Amino acid sequence: MKLTWKKKKQENLNKKRPLSSTNLPFQQQQEDDNDNLNTNNNKNNDDNKQSNTSSSDSAAKLADSFRDQGNKLAENGKYREALGKWETALTLLPDRAELHEQKAQVLLEIGEAWNALEAATRATVLEPSWAEAWITLGRAQLNFGEPDNAIESFDKALAIKPDSADAQDDKQTASHLVKKRRQLQSSGLSATENRYMVGEKTEFS
Repeated sequence: MKLTWKKKKQENLNKKRPLSSTNLPFQQQQEDDNDNLNTNNNKNNDDNKQSNTSSSDSAAKLADSFRDQGNKLAENGKYREALGKWETALTLLPDRAELHEQKAQVLLEIGEAWNALEAATRATVLEPSWAEAWITLGRAQLNFGEPDNAIESFDKALAIKPDSADAQDDKQTASHLVKKRRQLQSSGLSATENRYMVGEKTEFS
């Protein structure tokens, strides 16, 4: 096979090269302006990235500060004050599951079962593999009068953390409530039927 690439190279060398236009003053100035523009754009992008990173770090540190303040207040039994601190932290970091779970616990302490249910549900959505979030959700469901749903939540917690004593104990409590409810419903129906039968006998007698 005949190679021709060397011949083409030689022909290219024999051709007269056109005048280079890179030495024209106006084009050189334009290229310099373009280079400066690209440099400025790159610098602005870098500055924006650094600014965004710095803002995120600042928000995280501030949220951690409010969280810690809330923890101390909760330990001292000042639940509403703690709730306020965690709410502020959540405005900075709304997707932090830990804060939603802690908020749910405090809401249960002050008797706001529905709000606790919402907060705990949010925690499980953000961290579905966190057993403690499912336990807190189950407790909120128990307090809201939903023992069947609570059992499902405790089962999910146990699937993640099988040796969780809290989940096991709370599930047993929920199961007991479901059993007791069924017994009450069954005895209520029997009592109604008995009264109806007695009434019938009395009426016909």
